[in-house]
Amino acid sequence: MTWVVGVDEAGYGPNLGPFVMSVVACRVPDPLADADLWHVLRAAVRRGADSGRRLLVDDSKVVFCGGRGLEALERGVFSALWPPLAPQTLAGLLDHVCPESVAELRGEPWYRGVTVLPLHAPHPELSEAAGCFTAACGGAGVEGWRSQSVMVCARRFNALLDEGGSKGTVLATALARLLRWSLLSLPRPDPIAFWIDKHGGRNTYAAQVQDALPETMVVARQERLNRSVYDVLGLSRPVTLTFQPRADAEHFCVALASMASKYLREVLMREFNGFWQTHVPGLKATAGYPGDAARYLAAIQPVARRLGLEEAAIWRRK
Repeated sequence: MTWVVGVDEAGYGPNLGPFVMSVVACRVPDPLADADLWHVLRAAVRRGADSGRRLLVDDSKVVFCGGRGLEALERGVFSALWPPLAPQTLAGLLDHVCPESVAELRGEPWYRGVTVLPLHAPHPELSEAAGCFTAACGGAGVEGWRSQSVMVCARRFNALLDEGGSKGTVLATALARLLRWSLLSLPRPDPIAFWIDKHGGRNTYAAQVQDALPETMVVARQERLNRSVYDVLGLSRPVTLTFQPRADAEHFCVALASMASKYLREVLMREFNGFWQTHVPGLKATAGYPGDAARYLAAIQPVARRLGLEEAAIWRRK
């Protein structure tokens, strides 16, 4: 058996709200280590181009579109990853899927964790979809689904910019935490194959992975535009990492990681907007991206000053 692990993020570009990166893992028979899990699990899942009631799993940009985008994200992540966890509050979910980030979130003035989940998808529908997904996985020998997320809010985001000089430091820090979690949490001796969405146009990641896993030796097998592949030596099992552009469109676990990250950020942005809207009546909600974020910041700055909040605690500089 092999652990197949996908890593992707959401919220890298905005100036407001948290950055979220997630890892999704499953254990597959060795012949399926390089298989297309959309095909293997086709009885229960579909891609954005397909029709039907099967579970939609795809790049979050494909899933999160149209009037029911958040509901489609919710149906996917709860049915495939968190079926025992619905319904509950946001705080309860985060205690389970990103415990290392809870303390940071509790320090945010806008975070309450009281949002009741799921927001839109009916619980019986989630149970049905989860049952179909579990049955398809069981028939194929796919098991052990796990996920974990990390979040970086504005204050720490800016501190990491100061420390590393670029936004890449934020990506590297989040990835390091998820790599270490995976190595500690995924039972041995099964090999681990990581698939990671490439960070911009960068092709070299050996130093970054080496810093994340200092007790190992990281060897570059390939560093090209279309793929960068690394072996991690010195562990009790084989570990490979593959960085690939648009990995969320080619690898099922990366797509689910993309969806988990996007869903968590969207729910957190609801709490972010709700907090500021109680202080600024009539304030239109924001997704936090450049352009609209400046409008929002200008509207909330007087309140932020009254609350004693510095701009660096709200506004991500890059």
